[in-house]
Parts: sequence; structure tokens; C-alpha cells
Amino acid sequence: MRSSTIARNYAETLFDLGQGSGDAERYAELIAAVSGAVETTPEVQAVLMSPRVPKAAKARLLSAALDGTPREFVRFLQALVKRGRQRLLPQVAAEYQTLLDLKHNRVRAGVTLARPADESLQRAIQSALSRQLNKEVVAAFHVDPEILGGTVVRVGERIHDGSVRRRMTKLRRHLLSG
Repeated sequence: MRSSTIARNYAETLFDLGQGSGDAERYAELIAAVSGAVETTPEVQAVLMSPRVPKAAKARLLSAALDGTPREFVRFLQALVKRGRQRLLPQVAAEYQTLLDLKHNRVRAGVTLARPADESLQRAIQSALSRQLNKEVVAAFHVDPEILGGTVVRVGERIHDGSVRRRMTKLRRHLLSG
């Protein structure tokens, strides 16, 4: 079975747990935080990924480190570790966020501009994208001076390139072919 399918299955299970307890949003924050800690903290990564550390010890460490978090969430992570799937944590976190976005009719977009956008322009772009897509848009803004002007918007696998650079390239091809 592919790792993306396995991660999706784990995310669906965690999502069901979150929905059942009414903590779906909190579980999204928790799984993202745990995933981030594993990815960015070498000590945490060394312990959780090491085959030399017994799974029972890893489960105890998770329980101690996540004291105060919902018991179902900790038990979910312990089950993930028990089955040796802790490497999938970043994928599980991403899949969980996708499920949460579907529930809330949200979509994530990457918006690239030639210059930094102020707050009002960011809100205007998000609003226009929301109207266009009939969904709440959560946009991440990036700056790339090489596009010269305009915008490049990525939503999922779809890319809308309205950059000046693309228009100039298209015009150059047209002039050279004619």
C-alpha cells in the first residue's frame, strides 16, 4: 500500500476521533505541532525514528510529553508508533488539514506577486479568489521579483499564471513564429 494512502487512512481515523469529541480544530493544531516538532527537533526525531528505542518506551515518552492533551489523541499517536508509521506524521498532518478544509468548504492557495502585498491587497485578493471559487480561500503569499508583475495563483494542482513574464514570453513566441 502506498504511503499516501496509509497516511490518508490514519488522517481519516484521527479526523473521526476529532469530530466525535468536538475537537477537530484542536486536533489539527496538535497533529501539526507534533509533526513540526518531529521534523525540526533532532532529539525528538532521533528518539521516535530510532529502531533501538523500544516502541513501549516511545509510547511512554509521547504520553509524558503530551500531558494535558486529549487522551484519544495521545493513544492515536501511540498506535501510529506501535505500527512503525511515525515517519508518516507530516503526511498525516497534511491529509488531516485537507479533511478539515473540506469540512469547512475551504481551499488553500499560493499567491505569488512581484512585490510584497500590503494587508488590504491581500484581503482583496483572498476575497476575489473566494468569490471566484465559491469557497473560503486561505492564501499564502510569496514574492518573486522575476515574474515582473501580475500574479501567479496555485490552487491544488491548478495554476493560473497572470504574470507579466508569461505574457512577454507568449508575445515573443508569437512575434518569432509570425
